[in-house]
Amino acid sequence: MTPTPPEAACGRASSGCALSPQGAPLAARQSRFRGGPLNSPFYVTPSLIIAPQWIGDAVMTEPLLRRLHARGERLTVGALPWVAPVYRAMPQVAAVVEFPFQHGGLQFKARRRLARELAGNFEAAYVLPNSLKSALLPFLASIPRRIGYLGEARVGLLTHRLKNPKSKPPMVAFYSALSGQTDVANDRPRLALPEGDAARVAAAQGLAVGGFYTFAPGAEFGGSKRWPAGHYAQLAQRLDAPVVLLGSGKEAALCEEIAQAAQAGQTVPIRCLNLAGRTTLAEALALIAGARAMISNDSGLMHVAAAFGVPQAALFGSSSPLHTPPLNDRAAVLWLKQDAAYQPPLDCAPCFERECPLGHHRCLVDLGPDRVLRALGTVVPAGPLGDADCAAHA
Repeated sequence: MTPTPPEAACGRASSGCALSPQGAPLAARQSRFRGGPLNSPFYVTPSLIIAPQWIGDAVMTEPLLRRLHARGERLTVGALPWVAPVYRAMPQVAAVVEFPFQHGGLQFKARRRLARELAGNFEAAYVLPNSLKSALLPFLASIPRRIGYLGEARVGLLTHRLKNPKSKPPMVAFYSALSGQTDVANDRPRLALPEGDAARVAAAQGLAVGGFYTFAPGAEFGGSKRWPAGHYAQLAQRLDAPVVLLGSGKEAALCEEIAQAAQAGQTVPIRCLNLAGRTTLAEALALIAGARAMISNDSGLMHVAAAFGVPQAALFGSSSPLHTPPLNDRAAVLWLKQDAAYQPPLDCAPCFERECPLGHHRCLVDLGPDRVLRALGTVVPAGPLGDADCAAHA
């Protein structure tokens, strides 16, 4: 796929307009969703969800979809192929339509062509991204109720608009507010896989559920959000189980650097399995769900681990856990900005820049492996503390 999409499915992604696991044409599938007449007690509202293009944002929309489903809306999610598997891990979603669009560009003809197929099948559309192009499809399909934030001057495209927030709000509440309900501050995303999926995918790698750690050292946004590769390698040397490195094909070299550095100077080989670019996103979700714990930067896969309730250490630097925290009772969030003992203070954080504008990257360089290991010990039941020998695996 060119260009490589954001957080690209952790490797292989399907392409084209695959219309759901059932594979039936859209019109045929949707005819089953319409229920009885409007005054029927069995009537359900067929609604289309226009999904964000980032994995983390897709996860953070889950509470909104749960709210819509609970009030009787039958949900079809339209998503780009590299985020579609996230929505297949949401039981409240009836169908997933994989949009045939590329990242970037208006692609008006393709949107108009798909709009003709969607026309007449939905009564409401929730447009979750703020871009103008994301609101085009429901408009061209003449869906009667089109809900979203004002975004990029979309007055004529949406029938129900929320004002753009003036600051950076917590993103889960930002999406949940599109339900029109107000009690959204405590919403938390939840994902679920079919029984046995995690064990099956782990077994294919010679692993058992709960018997390995996952690392997600990449961050599509930019280098300012990445914990140093050397820190990941030192942490891998000290954990008491194998490590699985996950990411897109673009992060394969980074993950290989970590795997090789983890072996350096070790008398007994450490099992550090680089799967970056070698799994589908669905397989990556299963590996995260089956892990003993997850260690990651502020990234989409961090939110996946949180939604599965996996113990995790979430490492923040240039971004803020006040804006996109892992909403997980088993998460240890590390951010030097909030450490009063850290001197000199990180007055530059959060900068939200792609690369450190000051060139020092102190916010993550100074967040050492020892601190992360101690934090893991507070959320992993058995405790990951140990030396290099107890982390060694043939």
